[in-house]
Amino acid sequence: MAWDLRREDRRTFRVDRIRPRTPTGPRFAPRGLPGGTVSTFLTSRFRDNDGATTGWPREGEVILRPPAADAAPFTQDGIVEGLGSRHRRLVLGSWSWTGLAAAVGRSDTDIEVVGPPRPATAFGNLATRYAHAAIGLIEAASAGQRAGRGGLAFRRYSWVTSVQ
Repeated sequence: MAWDLRREDRRTFRVDRIRPRTPTGPRFAPRGLPGGTVSTFLTSRFRDNDGATTGWPREGEVILRPPAADAAPFTQDGIVEGLGSRHRRLVLGSWSWTGLAAAVGRSDTDIEVVGPPRPATAFGNLATRYAHAAIGLIEAASAGQRAGRGGLAFRRYSWVTSVQ
């Protein structure tokens, strides 16, 4: 990572693309790094922040109802806290409310939104999108079966292809 004089900002560079130049040019005064460490700075920039803070632009809190081991693979860099034997609090961040809802939805468990209210709206929007996708697939399968070409059937929460 280095200061780019042309952009007047910090940049990261791939090591395999850096070529030494002789002479190296004038000496420079080191600049302070926002956030204090390279890790904090890069995490902050990745999350579209100012370089000094590492929080996500959108953060939400939900209650999940699986065992902690079942929820762990889906929490990414979220914080999981046990709330007894059957509930887990998850605080997770994302670039958007929809992205946050989709990430939580991967946990394949019952979800209760604690706050803020915006993730609940995002869950509703995703549910509508998924329902439209499912209806389209069911209609296509139904039309295929009527024509005698086989189709798709919805069984036990998973799509099964049937060929005749």
